Amino acid sequence: MVTSAAIIELNVAIEMRDGVTLHADVYRPGGEDPCPVILQRTPYDKRGAAAVNVLMAVERGYAIVLQDVRGRFQSGGAFDTFVNEANDGYDTVEWIAEQPWSNGKIGMIGASYVGATQWLAASAKPPHLTAIFPRVTASDYHEGWTYQGGVFELGFNVSWGIRLAAANARHLGDELDLSDERVAELARTVDDIDDAFWTLPLDQQPFMNAQTSPYFFDWLNHPAEDGFWSGIRIEDKHHDIQTPAYNLGGWYDIFLMGTLRNYVNMRENGGSDEASAGQKLIIGPWSHSSIGQNVVGDEDFTHQATAVGVNLDELTLRWYDHWLKGEDNGIIDEPPVKIFVMGENEWRDENEWPLARAERTRYYLHSDGRAHSPSEHGVLSVEPPTDERPDVYLYDPQAPVSTLGGPLCCGGVPLPDGPKNHAEKEERADILVYSTPELEKDVEVTGPVTVSLWASTSAADTDFTGMLLDVRPCGCAVNLTDGIVRARYQDSRKRPHHVDPNLPKRFDIDLVATSNVFKKGHRIRLEISSSNFPRFARNLNTGLWADNDEIAVATNTVFHDSHHESYLELDIIPR
Repeated sequence: MVTSAAIIELNVAIEMRDGVTLHADVYRPGGEDPCPVILQRTPYDKRGAAAVNVLMAVERGYAIVLQDVRGRFQSGGAFDTFVNEANDGYDTVEWIAEQPWSNGKIGMIGASYVGATQWLAASAKPPHLTAIFPRVTASDYHEGWTYQGGVFELGFNVSWGIRLAAANARHLGDELDLSDERVAELARTVDDIDDAFWTLPLDQQPFMNAQTSPYFFDWLNHPAEDGFWSGIRIEDKHHDIQTPAYNLGGWYDIFLMGTLRNYVNMRENGGSDEASAGQKLIIGPWSHSSIGQNVVGDEDFTHQATAVGVNLDELTLRWYDHWLKGEDNGIIDEPPVKIFVMGENEWRDENEWPLARAERTRYYLHSDGRAHSPSEHGVLSVEPPTDERPDVYLYDPQAPVSTLGGPLCCGGVPLPDGPKNHAEKEERADILVYSTPELEKDVEVTGPVTVSLWASTSAADTDFTGMLLDVRPCGCAVNLTDGIVRARYQDSRKRPHHVDPNLPKRFDIDLVATSNVFKKGHRIRLEISSSNFPRFARNLNTGLWADNDEIAVATNTVFHDSHHESYLELDIIPR
């Protein structure tokens, strides 16, 4: 343990390759011996909370560097999401390596966008970046950050964009010498975020503009997976990244898909044997902002599920004791995967993801054409369908299904996240409900969750949503995970096309993953609908996009017969 007084240097200037100066705060042990360094690059103000206990880390012999990314708070330049993080991350890491107080071994920490700054820095391969610890972050800033299944993640994109806009406006005032009146105009207070969610056309946002939030409008203008996204897709770079990573995610986190893909792809195809073997994964019952809490949504997962319960600060420092100090502390020899199994509410170590012993099982959709409420008319069964009437419902974009919990960002008003009771919501006529009979024994579902849906629409375009729920004896229907697909993007995220009206077509909906024990007497349930608003932007059913406000009502049909087998697919873990 380091016992000499810590040295604190605030707003240290670090010049980037293009001459822009970024600023960082440095906390380091006293004395003359160089030490390993942990870096956090953030757009949320470096004076905010660090992703590790700074005092504990300094006492453990680490220097901590907390930096405002380009264009945010004390750092110069213009903030443009993701675009500069690879080069700026590289330059910052290599600047740190040159300092006399650094031993040249550097790690990174942080969550969400601060996780993105880690992966993007790693993609640039700075020689002195030794390991990273990204939390709740994406692997692709198109699919899984901005869009999912071809659908704009409206709730996150708007609330996050507005959150950043005011500080961006103040920064622009300093950079461009704007008048106080102009800064105040750009930094308008959000009186009611619902105004932004319901705004049509989408590109006429009341609280963001091209000056404060250029990236938001870039995202709207690039719904397809085109060249705009190619330089910032981490998944395209996994094969070349040589950095070990401890990946942390949550079953109710908006970026769970990215956390799992980063782990799996790096484990299988990392840029070096050390990088592949040096991948770790921990998934808790957390939402994006609840790692420090035992209550997520309406569920109490107990103290053991919190950051304190898993001793996250100590886990982080053990990781870096190994990689930055060379300590043989056993962390690299522990099972690479740790998951929290909901239902039983227990942590469990695993040797891989997905689990090798899982039995991939199809639960087929059945009904007599009346699966419009949580009655016995909509059934899930392992038996394939024969001749059955399809289920038909109207989807009206002016009255979408309201978002209720789930994998959202970033907690609280107006979109509380996590597990919620959906029983009352399921009475809507535009939600189809399919359930197993009451289970005769416990059934564990741990792994990827997908839906293969045969459906048609009367419209030029529409969406189909899926949600997996645990139905308890009380009648409560608690959401576990969900997904969506936009019809025109089913065949290709790069080349969308309108669907043929009223022609049955297979749609694949990625519900990402979960780990849950459905207890004896519970039921497994699948909801199918066409909206989950404002988590996802409404499909206006016209095939038009962000610069249009034309609306059509769609007649959507779900088929489940011997020629059109629709099913939910789950990983069942033998018990």
